[in-house]
Amino acid sequence: MKIIGHRGARGEAPENTLASFRHAYQHGIRHFELDIRLSQDGELMVIHDKTTERTTGQSGTVADLTAAQLTTMDAARHIPIWHEPASIPLLSEVLQTCEDFQSIQFEVKPDSKSRLNTLCNRLVELIQTQELYSRVVVTSSSSWVVQRIKSMNSDIATGYVADSRFPNPLQQTLKFSCNILVLNYKLAEQTVVEESRKAGIEISCWTVNTLPEIEALRTLGITSIITDYPTHLLQYCQRAGIDVL
Repeated sequence: MKIIGHRGARGEAPENTLASFRHAYQHGIRHFELDIRLSQDGELMVIHDKTTERTTGQSGTVADLTAAQLTTMDAARHIPIWHEPASIPLLSEVLQTCEDFQSIQFEVKPDSKSRLNTLCNRLVELIQTQELYSRVVVTSSSSWVVQRIKSMNSDIATGYVADSRFPNPLQQTLKFSCNILVLNYKLAEQTVVEESRKAGIEISCWTVNTLPEIEALRTLGITSIITDYPTHLLQYCQRAGIDVL
């Protein structure tokens, strides 16, 4: 089974922070998922929401704030049990924190087309410069993003993020020449799994947080799980004798 830490380890540490990725990494997790947005000054920032209020308690829109401003915000403010500040990080900082990672899904969040174009340019440049081709997948629910990435460098793997049965997730994945289908686990059905396997498309399911859900997906043949509790799932697999990739 491939255990993928959602936003680092969202259920165990402040999401999308160095503390979250470090926590999961130190406990043996080597596969991750994270969210990317562009700062006002064109830096690749790791944050899910378009605004900073939920995670930092400070009002602001990522697109209107510089990287310097974003990195001074404490993204652990919404977690009472976390007593140390955890800033919004640059993508480059996450990569440095988890140097020996095996794979990371870079999910590009919605934005204006002009800003997404800049984001894609910066992201492709980073992947090329650091030669991350075999270790990263650029994912998005935006067909424009995954097609733009492929047009810039066809060697970069892409993934289509699907949260609805319509349009057909697998057909969209194939239409946009994506390598994986990042699927809401509630949409995982035997037919989808079988058709994806025939098409050579890996399914990565999100966000899976209970053992019954995990076992149901394993029964279907899905072995790529995005979870808020990656270290807990790793411990479960080790106790149950389940091979972990």
